[in-house]
Amino acid sequence: MLATAGVIFFIAVCAIVVGGAIYRRQSSKCRSTRRLKGKTIIVTGGSSGIGLATAEDLARRGARVILACRNAAKANQVAHGIRERTGNAEVQVRDLDTSDFDSVRKFAKEFKETEGRLDVLINNAGVGIPEKRLSKQGFELTLATNHYGHFLLTNLLVDVLRASAPSRVVTVSSLVHKYCSKADLEDLNFDKTPYAVFPAYALSKLCNILFTKEIARKLQGTGVVANCLHPGVVATGLLNKENTWLGALLTFLLGVIGKSRDDGAQTSIYLAVAEEAQHMSGKYFVDCKESSCCKLAEDEGLAKKLWEVSERDVKLQPGEIFY
Repeated sequence: MLATAGVIFFIAVCAIVVGGAIYRRQSSKCRSTRRLKGKTIIVTGGSSGIGLATAEDLARRGARVILACRNAAKANQVAHGIRERTGNAEVQVRDLDTSDFDSVRKFAKEFKETEGRLDVLINNAGVGIPEKRLSKQGFELTLATNHYGHFLLTNLLVDVLRASAPSRVVTVSSLVHKYCSKADLEDLNFDKTPYAVFPAYALSKLCNILFTKEIARKLQGTGVVANCLHPGVVATGLLNKENTWLGALLTFLLGVIGKSRDDGAQTSIYLAVAEEAQHMSGKYFVDCKESSCCKLAEDEGLAKKLWEVSERDVKLQPGEIFY
């Protein structure tokens, strides 16, 4: 019995390793060699994972890159490393906690006071919270971080994006959105539904796509395009930011089967730099190619309703509404 179990375990491990190798070989890369001298780009959550890899690639192309992060000490160390590796001194750090609307407003205000343009906004920061927690303003923390904060940030910076057009908004979603079977916009805080990390994360990633599609409609004809993406199965620390045994196990498995953070950043980079990406908006991409999302994510009525709920919840003011 033990021998049989050992054989089954060995076969399973081999299958995982081989499957991971095949998956990584099939991943696409951004082929654009476009330089970005004179361009300003914000990357939220740019101090680790695919955010860091994205920021470094853009810095290597000559862009002024702003790492918008909640841990300034860590981000400053990362920025120093990027400057050394790329030779680009224009890599800056600014405090931003996307789960805290006060922090988002402070960031946007200071950015407008000190920067003259914004060519690309990359909404990359994300979390998956094992147990239900609330943000400073009382919203479920996963949704507050992954959706609400980026919704508010983008709205507050639309005027700068429009003044800098042609410009782009790139939002990191996930294939996981397809596992969200419903979106109860009256229960985004999981007050009625029992909380679990996977449904909460899937909901936030669905909201990323609905937001992208709706803002693309509202920005049509302005020169600002908005697209979103699934980065792939990526070996980052996203699932273990809370330092749990389950998070550690999942991170280990991702390390075996998933892409590296550099490969995971390729679609974000593609949407930020590729010439053809400036002529597409409201689309969902996987491996640097347009892809299909779930039926729920294509629901225009749901996208409009989510926008209205989000406006209400982040308390968007009349002077902050761009459409």
